[in-house]
Amino acid sequence: MTRICGIASDFAASALHGFCLAHHEIVRPVRGGVVRARPGNEGKVAVVVGGGSGHYPAFVGYVGAGFADASVAGDIFASPSTQAIINVAREADRGGGVILGYGNYAGDVLNFGIAAQRLRDEGIEARVLATTDDVASADDANRATRRGIAGDLTIFKIAGAAAEAGLALDEVDRVGHHANDWTRTFGVAFDGCTIPGEKEKLFTVPKGRMALGLGLHGEPGIDEKDIPVAGELASLLFERVINEAPKNAPRRVAVLLNGLGSTKQEELFVLWEALGRLFAKAGLAVVAPLVGEYATSLEMAGCSLTVTWLDDELEGYWRAAVHTPALSHEVIEGDALLELPRVEEPEIVVTPAPTAEGREGGACVAAALTKLAEALGEAEVELGRIDAQAGDGDHGQGMARGSAAAEHAARRATGKGAGSRSVLAAAADAWADRAGGTSGALWGEGLRAFSDALDDSERPTAAQLADGAARAMHRIVELGKAKPGDKTLIDALAPFVETFKARLDAGEAGSAAWLAGATAAHEAAEATRDLVPRLGRAKTHKERSKGHPDAGALSLALATRVVGEHLASVEH
Repeated sequence: MTRICGIASDFAASALHGFCLAHHEIVRPVRGGVVRARPGNEGKVAVVVGGGSGHYPAFVGYVGAGFADASVAGDIFASPSTQAIINVAREADRGGGVILGYGNYAGDVLNFGIAAQRLRDEGIEARVLATTDDVASADDANRATRRGIAGDLTIFKIAGAAAEAGLALDEVDRVGHHANDWTRTFGVAFDGCTIPGEKEKLFTVPKGRMALGLGLHGEPGIDEKDIPVAGELASLLFERVINEAPKNAPRRVAVLLNGLGSTKQEELFVLWEALGRLFAKAGLAVVAPLVGEYATSLEMAGCSLTVTWLDDELEGYWRAAVHTPALSHEVIEGDALLELPRVEEPEIVVTPAPTAEGREGGACVAAALTKLAEALGEAEVELGRIDAQAGDGDHGQGMARGSAAAEHAARRATGKGAGSRSVLAAAADAWADRAGGTSGALWGEGLRAFSDALDDSERPTAAQLADGAARAMHRIVELGKAKPGDKTLIDALAPFVETFKARLDAGEAGSAAWLAGATAAHEAAEATRDLVPRLGRAKTHKERSKGHPDAGALSLALATRVVGEHLASVEH
């Protein structure tokens, strides 16, 4: 819902006023909309675009050199009035006639059509350009009845560039309709949107599902299905659009991957990575792609894919320079890069173990890390949930990523014949590199310190393991400055180290002593429920953390148990 609203009935007008204040060097307000702060040349064709508000940057964000001369802004999801369109068109007119661009919706068709006729009656040549790119709204045989959605951007950009180049009205009109004929869009929604001032969404989508073929005015889709993984979603969008390719279409395309209001930019980039491969595989040369929010629907969650097929004429206008609040660039050269050079894994440099026993030791460490990665992967969600009680909820992900990277590096090291010390050192560096954050650095340095107690020429002994655990704790305390009682992983690590060594000194077998330490670590981790954090991000949420165990202590205890069970299995 809209949380910064003011007076709901004035939302669109207030937003337009704020937009003009923020971009006064590009646009100025007029009754009914905005025009360029610096008008085009005398005799230039004026491209006036518009429709309902709630779609920013469509349409006011398109006003500027190389794009639209003006924009008419209706209320939320409502066509602007005939009089508003006439007034804005008059302000924008430079003597070369006016193109009125809008989406093919009933209210817009009516009001822009009437406005065009009245403008002609008063001596201003006016043409209409209704976009019809939405493939979900009608079949190809009824393409003229389709809605205009995100394809507004590519179509109006091309028409605007043609007008900026000085083409006469008939030619700009022809270019605009040509671009519209060669543009297709298909979108999906993960959730609906809410009109400012209202509490209920215009439509909802069940959790884990998505609506297919949405509109830009909060209309629900034409079908529904489970949300697929990124690659499958990319294929769905790609096929729906490409299957509608114009007859004898060129192999060069302008592409827009558009967010609908609350889909994160990073999500769109993940989707674009998958889409790029599909365009490359299909032999389509992508020219100056756009990935971002260009035609939204308030806070709707979802995305759409637009493709405009380009001949030489359309491509030149698509590449042309533009300067607007929403899109600004010089003339674009070259095609899109759809596949990046492969980034090779960092080289693992190890000295092969001098003995067979040493290589067996390396394999033993790698096997333990495999068990650890499996356990932390399974615990990822639960650790994240616990961490979210007083942190940022990313501990589970960090531990899963770090341990998986460590296991992979350990396997690569054993493949080179490395011993236990080299294997654990390689795993430590990989853990820190992949996990990132504070815990990643601490685990990486702790494991590397642990590796210093091992010997590449032999299998790890119980005494070496106890020494390694003590070295790891010392290094983590040195870096993190934590001590028992601070509600950190040290609360579990310290009793593990102490119990493990004490049981060894008492004559217990290595695996039994380790498992006793793991039990002590688990009990201590559970006891952190009664503590308040004194270090790290969680210290700002002291009372909120009370009653919840520390995720770092729990993951440390889990790790000791898993490794101890592995040691017991290979010891017998």
